[in-house]
Amino acid sequence: MYAGCLFVRSTNHDDNVDRRRGAALGWFRSGNYGRGMAGDEPADRSLRTTFDAAADRYHRIRPRAPGTLLDRVAAVAGAGRALEIGPATGNVTTQLADRGLDVTAIELGADLAAAARRNLGDRARVITASFDEWEPDPGEASFDLVVAATSWHWLDPATKYERAARWLRPGGHLVIWAASHVEAPDRDPFYARIQPTYDALGMGDPSALPRPGELPERTSEIEASGWFDVVEVSHHDWTATYTPDEYLELLSTFSGHLAMPSDDWARLDADIRRLLADQTHLVRGWGAVLHIARVR
Repeated sequence: MYAGCLFVRSTNHDDNVDRRRGAALGWFRSGNYGRGMAGDEPADRSLRTTFDAAADRYHRIRPRAPGTLLDRVAAVAGAGRALEIGPATGNVTTQLADRGLDVTAIELGADLAAAARRNLGDRARVITASFDEWEPDPGEASFDLVVAATSWHWLDPATKYERAARWLRPGGHLVIWAASHVEAPDRDPFYARIQPTYDALGMGDPSALPRPGELPERTSEIEASGWFDVVEVSHHDWTATYTPDEYLELLSTFSGHLAMPSDDWARLDADIRRLLADQTHLVRGWGAVLHIARVR
């Protein structure tokens, strides 16, 4: 299903002018309304609880971050201790543990956490809790890394940076990224053709898809928190190939689609199947902006 990384661009803190932040995407474009699909805060944080309903299919269909990104994350902490926020079913957790990190993962959804425990076995510790309220056991609040893969935007914006900094050792790092829809090389016309359906459902977005390397960066936000200094930003882009059934399953794991009325989902399902009737597969472009920040 997945193709390799297409583009990586790194920016150190001195060179990063954060010029892309104003280009943040709307949440609804062709399935962009979902966990970690855009750079800005979601309009309704209550949607973060919708993912538990997709626990049975989340692990097999959600996009995997490219190895280049995960290698960089692991290199920041070596074989140290990592606190992961929002692991869902453990896709990233597994890959971090395989790279030598000792991972404690905090997952809000009970069904997602149960799936993560099944997938991980004894390779990581999974705790069912809200990071906004979680407190570690005495003696455990000293992590080398706090990792949020496609979950940072769901946390309380008033407290998340302070709470992440609180659980880091001196010199520890916060690492965050999101997986967003970007333009694929073949520019499949499907994404433009499905827009009238999203418009009719009140979920349209007229802005153009960003090209690889053009997703918004959030350096200004991170440093304005007063808790972190950004030391590296890198853009990672890749493609994934889906059959029509797989693409609909992917959409069914996004929060906005999980919250749709059943009649709206039925219409979207029918229109997607109609538009893809002559296609055996669909290529979707994915992009992630990796931010690495050192605690002050």
